Amino acid sequence: MRFLVLVFIFFCSCNNEAKTSSTKNISQKDSTFKPYSPKNLCSKIIGVINPQTLLNENYVFDADLHTLKVDTLPQVKFWRSIMNLHQDSALLNIGNSRYILQKTYTKTWELKNDSTKSCFKDSVRNAKQLDTNQKILLTTGKKFFYDFNKTSQNFNKGIHCFIENNVDPWYAQAILLIESPNKLQKSNAGAYGSFQLMKDVARLFGLKVNAQIDERANFERSAYAASSLIKKICIPKVHQLLDTLKITNHNENELWFKLLVMHVYHAGSYNVEKALFTFTPTEGNIQLIYNLWHAKTNRFKSASQNYSQLILAAMLEMNERYKLAPKNK
Repeated sequence: MRFLVLVFIFFCSCNNEAKTSSTKNISQKDSTFKPYSPKNLCSKIIGVINPQTLLNENYVFDADLHTLKVDTLPQVKFWRSIMNLHQDSALLNIGNSRYILQKTYTKTWELKNDSTKSCFKDSVRNAKQLDTNQKILLTTGKKFFYDFNKTSQNFNKGIHCFIENNVDPWYAQAILLIESPNKLQKSNAGAYGSFQLMKDVARLFGLKVNAQIDERANFERSAYAASSLIKKICIPKVHQLLDTLKITNHNENELWFKLLVMHVYHAGSYNVEKALFTFTPTEGNIQLIYNLWHAKTNRFKSASQNYSQLILAAMLEMNERYKLAPKNK
């Protein structure tokens, strides 16, 4: 269902009273770390009427998604399709570019024998003049997982939590959109909660995780740990990586920088560093992220490559649902 919304553009639309409170809490809790001013923290926030709560709530609208035309990229188009596709259907696609070959029913593909599948893939490689090692993939629909109606109910709360910890709320919304958008669940690696934190990370930032209690299930506590991880580890690590590469134009407000931070959040700085050095970028821009989508190491593979693609796709999906995409792109 497409959302009908009334949009008011105003900074920190949670209201001035909440903004004042957040600023006060920031100065009391962490006066030594101030990468942003409160104004910058709120610079991409607008107010929308949430159709689920019928309340005027905060939403992070990043116009750079449209300025940079990321919606035209085949990888982003692919994941948006997957996010709107039921799990009984799937898309056959070229792994390297995510170019969509055709839509099929999952069971129909599964009933084909290995020889038929192999012949189809070979025919695609020949027709597209692809290398014989190029993968032809079948990706099933994930509409059941990307429950945008449900996860949007947490945006306002997540934005407040991150601002209180003096962290750009863009990160809160990005994590909520793709990490655990349909329910509170535990990943195969053991990450848990709305912000999918590992046990050791949660404990590092003061959360109780033991046989009796797991504070990762508490939204506010989990948001505090996630925002602290980004502020104290991920962002500084990205600066270090860029310094090592002699890339000096570090602008924390730019989309490419934030996406790189999110890659560190997901894969760890060591693995991101190894991936970056497979192509050794010399400039800090969105092309760095696009190149990272094709970088591969022993511990930076498909899931790591896809991470920022999913963020871009999910953000564009939400923008469309809130009818925020610019009319003239």
